[in-house]
Amino acid sequence: MKARVISLCVFLLCIPAVCVTGMVFFKERSVSFSCISVVILMIAAYLYIYEKKSSPAAELVIIALMSALSVVGRIVFAFLPSLKPCSAIIILTAIYFGRETGFMVGAFTALVSNFYFGQGGWTPFQMLAWGLTGYFAGMLGKWLVKNRILLLVYGAVIGVFFSLLMDLYTCLWTDGKIIFSRYLALISSAAWVTVTYAVSNVIFLALFMQPLGRIFKRLRVKYGIGTNPLASESDTEK
Repeated sequence: MKARVISLCVFLLCIPAVCVTGMVFFKERSVSFSCISVVILMIAAYLYIYEKKSSPAAELVIIALMSALSVVGRIVFAFLPSLKPCSAIIILTAIYFGRETGFMVGAFTALVSNFYFGQGGWTPFQMLAWGLTGYFAGMLGKWLVKNRILLLVYGAVIGVFFSLLMDLYTCLWTDGKIIFSRYLALISSAAWVTVTYAVSNVIFLALFMQPLGRIFKRLRVKYGIGTNPLASESDTEK
C-alpha cells in the first residue's frame, strides 16, 4: 500500500510539478533541469517499488527493450509526423507489466528519441505525456486487457490528451503562464494534428494488440514476468 501511494505521488504529482516548474522558472535551461529531475524521480520511485515486490530482474530488461522498440518506431515513422506507433507500444507494455513500467517506457521513449529529433523545452513535457499514457494504461489494465473496444477508445482519448498537454507546454513556453484564450487558439490550430494522432493510436493498437499480447502472455506463463491476470488463460500458447 505504501509503495502504491509513493507511486501515485511521484508519477502523478511530483513529476508534473517538476515539468511545469522548469518551464516557468528556468525557460532555456528547463530541458536540463526538468529532464534530469524527472529521470531521477522516476528511477528512484521505480527502484523503491521494485524492492517492495517480488519482480524478476527481467522486468528491467523489458523496460529497456520496449523503450528501444518505441524509439525505433518513432524514428522509422519520422516522415509521418502525426503517425507514430509509440503510444500503442507504451500502452500495451503498461497493461501487461504495470503502471510504473509503462511510465518508464513512455518517458524514456521521449528522452532517447529526441537525441535524434532534437532536445528542447518540449522534451520534459513529451516525457510526461508519454509517461502518463503508460501510467494510466497500467491503472486501467485489468479492464483494457479484457475489452478490445475499450482499449481502442482509450488509445483515441489518450491521443487527444497528449496533444492537449503539448499545447499546454506551448502556452507556458510563450507566456510563462496559462492564458486561456491563447490555449484555446492553440488547441484549435492543432485540431487536425490531434485527430490524426488519436486515429494513429487506434490503428497501431489494432495492429499490435494481438501479436504483442500473445508475446507478453507467454512471458507471464513461462517466466512469471508481468502483471496481466489473463496471461494464463487457455488462449495462451503452452
